[in-house]
Amino acid sequence: MSTASVTEVAGIGVTCRGLVYIYRLEGYDVVALSGVDLDIEPGESVALLGPSGAGKSTLLSLLAGLLTPAAGRLTVGEHDLARAGAAELSYLRSTDVGVMLQGAMRNLLPYVSAAENVRFAQSGVPKARRTGLAGPRELLDMVGLADQAHTRPPDLAPGARQRLAIATALANGAGLLLADEPTSQLDTAARDEVLEVLSAVNRAGRTVVVVTHDPDVGGSMGRTVTIRDGRVGAEGRRGEEYSVVGRDGSVHLPPDVLDEIVPGTLLRVELIDGTAVRLTPAQDASREEPR
Repeated sequence: MSTASVTEVAGIGVTCRGLVYIYRLEGYDVVALSGVDLDIEPGESVALLGPSGAGKSTLLSLLAGLLTPAAGRLTVGEHDLARAGAAELSYLRSTDVGVMLQGAMRNLLPYVSAAENVRFAQSGVPKARRTGLAGPRELLDMVGLADQAHTRPPDLAPGARQRLAIATALANGAGLLLADEPTSQLDTAARDEVLEVLSAVNRAGRTVVVVTHDPDVGGSMGRTVTIRDGRVGAEGRRGEEYSVVGRDGSVHLPPDVLDEIVPGTLLRVELIDGTAVRLTPAQDASREEPR
């Protein structure tokens, strides 16, 4: 695959504070996110990891303005998404944020060419923001599809369809790319081509946030954030995973620790010389006299 250089675009940052989202399901309230605290700096590349149902895709949809928080604060760039109305959210997606839904064909028009897909994606950009936008040829070059500009999406290989979806998501000049499972159901070669494009997009300045179940995809990002039980449970930097202390003092222990310390275990917490914390199971706590 041959790709062209990517036009530099300033990245957009994200701030979440106590973010809550609740689904209504069969008459019951289901808490999908229960107090997410997260900062993403402009120009970062972040993978959201975690088991199915943990809230990853819900968080991505909130960042895209496709869902509205039930509580908490959420800012994307200069936009306060907790207070934004429909018009502002639509403007956000037409200018500052590019969204890739899971499944390439959900992002594409099947009956027109690759170039016409990109052109259609730019039709919703306000006229005042169209000056300086990369054209269809440049965007297709960016994702290695310069020689398939006249090909319709159903006639493209699966990996090429995903790369076209990236081009259409960025057609508005977005500084933040949100991608839900951009490499799902791809073979290794096609997956690596998609990751190469995402890396180039990020190196050019844009912020990239992906939801993924693939640890190799997570490892290709600059940072991983694991969502567990609707909260940020862990973060990874440079191949090493860290637990995250929530604003309420909660801590999600790594899975290998939970294999030894089952949920519900009482733990003594000791600060050692101001530099380390020791957790000790208090198995005899029920027999201790209150102090």
